[in-house]
Amino acid sequence: MNEASSKSDDQLARICAQTRANILRMCHKEGMSHVGSAFSMVEILVALYFRVMRIDPADPKSPERDIFILSKGHSCAGLYNVLAQAGFFPQGRLGEYCKFKKGMGGHPDLHMLPGVEVCSGSLGHGLPLAIGMAIAAKRDGRDKRIFVLMGDGELDEGTVWEAAMAAAHYKLDNLIAIVDRNGLQADSRTEVAMSLEPLDAKWLSFGWNVETVDGHDLGRLVEVLRKMRQTPCPDKPGLVIAKTVKGKGVSFMEDQQAWHFNKPTAEDLSKGLEELGCQ
Repeated sequence: MNEASSKSDDQLARICAQTRANILRMCHKEGMSHVGSAFSMVEILVALYFRVMRIDPADPKSPERDIFILSKGHSCAGLYNVLAQAGFFPQGRLGEYCKFKKGMGGHPDLHMLPGVEVCSGSLGHGLPLAIGMAIAAKRDGRDKRIFVLMGDGELDEGTVWEAAMAAAHYKLDNLIAIVDRNGLQADSRTEVAMSLEPLDAKWLSFGWNVETVDGHDLGRLVEVLRKMRQTPCPDKPGLVIAKTVKGKGVSFMEDQQAWHFNKPTAEDLSKGLEELGCQ
């Protein structure tokens, strides 16, 4: 089991750029959306899979592995890319994205790809699933961590807050949740749809250990996530509020609500790849 890859910081930065380029190509080719949502979480995924989690791509079902759940399943193009670059399956399989009866649908399917742990995309379900897995790991006496990444718009769901109470009640210090706090959801800014702030105070009041970080600062993400993994706050679940930018990395997509659903045109693809340095 590896908790860190041998790749340098420069190599990881390049993986982030390449991941965004691949997402853009895949969504353009298949006429798919959710580019902005996938872009905002790239550094979070790269930090987890290359620096933080205990995983073995050669043995993706090891009972000792850490588990990652992408609750915001509509952003799965990003997860598929990072799994491929981490070695869970050949990168050539990325060409299967949204192909009929292939392994990479518009939402993750645990039966189709190694490294995908749950079928996700029905928002508000990821954290409850993670709680069940965290309780099971404790009862089995396994030193593993359960990570779950949620969108900030997803926090409108009541199941998230019921789960937040349950995680604190069961003292799940082997559970680490992350909020992709890009401030935008499908139809508006989050604070217009349903005010979330003060978000850190809400989770603290529910009994969680909370850290707020720049969600595009790989070094800081690794520092905070690794600390929560290796030295959890006793009896408290951990939450990382990762402040991100929807569409990060391509100027005309950044912080634009339209890029929740927009499908990249050929012109968008060309301009985006040029900005990412991945033509």
